[in-house]
Amino acid sequence: MFTGIVEEMGTIRSIRRGAHSAVLSIGAELILSDLKIGDSVAVNGVCLTATGKDSGGFTADVMHETLDRSSLGALVPGSRVNLERAMAADGRFGGHIVSGHIDGTGTIAALRQDDNAVWYTVKTPVSLLRYIVEKGSVTIDGISLTVADLEPDRFSVSVIPHTAAVTILGQKRAGDIVNLETDIIGKYVEKLLRPEPEAQPQSGITLDFLVQNGF
Repeated sequence: MFTGIVEEMGTIRSIRRGAHSAVLSIGAELILSDLKIGDSVAVNGVCLTATGKDSGGFTADVMHETLDRSSLGALVPGSRVNLERAMAADGRFGGHIVSGHIDGTGTIAALRQDDNAVWYTVKTPVSLLRYIVEKGSVTIDGISLTVADLEPDRFSVSVIPHTAAVTILGQKRAGDIVNLETDIIGKYVEKLLRPEPEAQPQSGITLDFLVQNGF
């Protein structure tokens, strides 16, 4: 479980690609202080498991499903990434409930300066927009943000200078792909309210019944 409060920006040191998978080596500093092999780390909002660690960073495996659903497949050595360790039980909940399980991706459609803030407009499929509400929470590349505006095929967030400076969002431009995780509460509510399909009545005719009756 994460909060969407990015702890530091790391750097992709190397990528070892398989047929449908990859192993990322990620340079980091702050999060290494208590990171152990097996711990969860959100990398651009994607929950990965640390499989190795050295004095300058850690490694993590990325499976086929993750590459298909997220933007991690587009990373190259030198790419900057947002990093957050799993939330400690005694920590402050500064953002919102973030699982690290990406729902899909969006495309930055436009950026607009608004005094000291920058508006980012993200175009994304309707299948994700149904879980995004104005003034609700959304996670963009692992960053907990508030939805400031909502349209039929896109949404917008207003980002303060601090957030842009300490995350990779400040380096994003129109056309860039971002990872999106919608509010987990909305998805659970929809599941609970959706009626279960009625069980189809069974005929009671089995192979044993047919044999016993001469068929």
